[in-house]
Amino acid sequence: MSIVEIPESADSVPPLQPGDRLHRAEFERRYNAMPDCKKAELIEGVVYVSSAVRLRHGQNHSRLITWIGNYVESTPGTDYADNATNRLDNDNEPQPDVGLFIDPACGGQSRVSEDGYLTGSIEFVAEVSVSSVSLDRGPKLRTYERHGVREYLIWRVDDKMLEWYVLRDDGFQLQLLPDDGIYRSEVFPGLWLNAAAMLQRDGKLVMKALNDGLATVEHANFVKQLANRRTS
Repeated sequence: MSIVEIPESADSVPPLQPGDRLHRAEFERRYNAMPDCKKAELIEGVVYVSSAVRLRHGQNHSRLITWIGNYVESTPGTDYADNATNRLDNDNEPQPDVGLFIDPACGGQSRVSEDGYLTGSIEFVAEVSVSSVSLDRGPKLRTYERHGVREYLIWRVDDKMLEWYVLRDDGFQLQLLPDDGIYRSEVFPGLWLNAAAMLQRDGKLVMKALNDGLATVEHANFVKQLANRRTS
């Protein structure tokens, strides 16, 4: 299927439609002309437009934001974003639910463009999947994998399941849940997640696991490494 080309003489900007095949520049042109559109993504050259967000998506999204936000507050040299557009290449511009990244000044692998967009793959992405499971586990997973996102968390809401992927030499590897029920990030020391507590929306136990991670020597050393990178 060919890429849609818009004649330069066109006097109006057509709206984004799910399934459109576009390059990034045309995708952004149409997206910018739709101020009421809250979320649209370009994945492998195909446009995906999200429907209105239901409560169960928003609730779980907010819990991930709280978890990661508390980590960032205790980890100078890291930052996070909620639904920030991420430019990867001419065919891929996702808008992940939550992105956690290392500050470029501290050695992070992404950059901020002159017009204020995250460019290049960030280190950690989390997606809340309600109606988007096939996208998040299919084309989007392959896109993140190819571009070097180092860890990828999918919350499959209807299945009551968390999937945590870590990038290896041969691609993403799904991690087995440790016997104690705590996922531990390899990229962000101290980012610990009590999987059952998150699924059950038990904020106290989620924060206990995170605080345990933040109290480790590994996290303290990571904070020092980030500071050293910033000053070097």
